[in-house]
Amino acid sequence: MRIIAHLDMDAFFASVEEADSPIFAGKPIAVGCDPKEGLGRGVISTANYKAREYGIHSALPISQAWQLSQKAKSEGKPEVVFLSVNFKRYTEVSEEIFRIIEKHSIPKKINLSHKECGVEPASIDEFYFDLSFTKSFKKAKEICFKIKKEIKDKFKITCSIGLASNKLIAKISAGVKKPDGFLIVKQKDAESFLENMKIREIPGIGPKTEFLLNKQNVIIVKDLKRFTENDLTKMFGKWGADLYYKVRGIDNSSIVENRVVKSIGEQTTFEKDTLNAIYIGEIFEELCENVFERFKNSGFTHFKTISITVRFSGFETKTSAKTLKKPSCSKKDFKIESLKLLLPYLDKRKNPKLKLIRLLGVKLEKFENQNLGLGI
Repeated sequence: MRIIAHLDMDAFFASVEEADSPIFAGKPIAVGCDPKEGLGRGVISTANYKAREYGIHSALPISQAWQLSQKAKSEGKPEVVFLSVNFKRYTEVSEEIFRIIEKHSIPKKINLSHKECGVEPASIDEFYFDLSFTKSFKKAKEICFKIKKEIKDKFKITCSIGLASNKLIAKISAGVKKPDGFLIVKQKDAESFLENMKIREIPGIGPKTEFLLNKQNVIIVKDLKRFTENDLTKMFGKWGADLYYKVRGIDNSSIVENRVVKSIGEQTTFEKDTLNAIYIGEIFEELCENVFERFKNSGFTHFKTISITVRFSGFETKTSAKTLKKPSCSKKDFKIESLKLLLPYLDKRKNPKLKLIRLLGVKLEKFENQNLGLGI
């Protein structure tokens, strides 16, 4: 019998900020960037539940979040506290949470097959872990509550956990009773559990797929079940076949331990669309410094691919990449090659109409460990 848990931190970034600073206790918090009194650019990364009551949520433009905060203020409610992202702190907490999960979910006796235990970090604030070794949902629940308690005691933040017979149902059930929730969905109940949910609850169904399906009167998961596996394969290719089983609560994917980081990157939205080479150069220098610092701390020794992203004022987005002939660990190589990728967008080579630039990003990919030291 498989027993899989999915732990999802509640409003993670905002919760960490609130817990770390008692002056923020009970206040609506939005993490992202400076709203600049409604003139700021960029989006909200995370909002706590108090801020969500105002209609503020992740990916909302910061200018709109500011307007909602001011509306709340005019109604006599507390203003939203806007904070910048402190990724280093969130990573530290995430790593500690991983160790807590590992401590409770990996049995002391290792007389088990590899498939009966393991922890998979799905993102900075989400984790899957296999509790099949308990052979009992009751015992698995006890472990989950120990994990929840230790996280809350140590960091003063909460998480929600879903417990099921596969990763799909565990993930979805973790979100049902947020915040600080817990839900068990056994395999015999998985299909009925999904039926009346909006199709967007199924991982992999995004806005475009939802729009396509809505046009065919597919609104909830139950509606999707009228399509055969062949129908869905014709519509979506191989993923369509996977979708056929997902809507029936079937998922055989395994826990993936030691998930490999595929890229390290950062991007920023400018305060004002620009082609000013000096301003862009300063921002680009800062992005490169931040990315390389994260690379140094990643545990990898070498990288092979460098890429940049440029978004113009009309939201047209372009990417360019360079794969090195040999893996490098040099900051100099990184900066020179990334600058070579950027420069053509500042003139007519790759920007023939000299469009103003709105957003800039830089990324490292294809990592290696060669134990040769790190050249700066």
